[in-house]
Amino acid sequence: MSDLIADIARQLDAGRVIPYLGPGMLALCAGDPVPATPQALVAVMTAKVSVPHKIRQRLTQAAQYIENFKHRKSVVQIMDGAFAAVPEPSPLHRALAASAAPLWVDTWYDDTLLAALRQARPQGGWRQVQGLSQSEHFGQWTASYDADDQPTDAPLADAVPLLYRPLGGRSPAGNYLVSDSDHVEVLTEIDIQTPIPAVVQERRKGRHFLFLGCRFDDQLTRSFARQIMKRSSDTHWAVLPDAPTRMEARFLEEQGIARLPLSLAAFADGLTQALAPA
Repeated sequence: MSDLIADIARQLDAGRVIPYLGPGMLALCAGDPVPATPQALVAVMTAKVSVPHKIRQRLTQAAQYIENFKHRKSVVQIMDGAFAAVPEPSPLHRALAASAAPLWVDTWYDDTLLAALRQARPQGGWRQVQGLSQSEHFGQWTASYDADDQPTDAPLADAVPLLYRPLGGRSPAGNYLVSDSDHVEVLTEIDIQTPIPAVVQERRKGRHFLFLGCRFDDQLTRSFARQIMKRSSDTHWAVLPDAPTRMEARFLEEQGIARLPLSLAAFADGLTQALAPA
């Protein structure tokens, strides 16, 4: 396994690997806690607003109920509060931010990787693009920001790395895809790639994805991963210490994703060391 980790590190250094981060990455972080699972996030929501018992543990449905019976602003305010703290980036976050990856995909709402990029690249020279809710930005699928959090539509040079946050994020503008309607709008179009920025479609070509802190045990996470990695290489890796569910195992096989049966902490130590400057 150490040889494989070293090979992944070499390919990251060569710009051939795209890190794809899920909420499980927060387990590596110290500092103020933020919700690190959909279950934890929906608990925050339902502590703020009463929702019917049958959906109290269902994040997208609870968010939709709040949006319908309170206001979309209520959902945004709850999300802003839940992710106001920024955990201290782990050594793996910082190593990935400093790597030669042309693209990072971050599929949770916290700003940890964003903070790592600011630490690793204080001079800037990178950009982020976030998915947008159609209930707030009808007809506009994404928003792009420079390293100073300023909106920008300027063309992205090939040498400028990109942070892609398909579900949005806390900073800089509180963009969130979290309710049922948010996801339905995106999933209706995602098969034809409309919500996925052209630069992401271009940069994934021929590259390998490295899935960290992700599970694929629900249809939503599988759908996003499948469409984001479309037309990439046929070799990918996912750190999954626990035995996959039947549907996860089928997804991994279909997508050419090799399961690495290590704890995330053990893999993080190995990859961080392999990426360290000589």
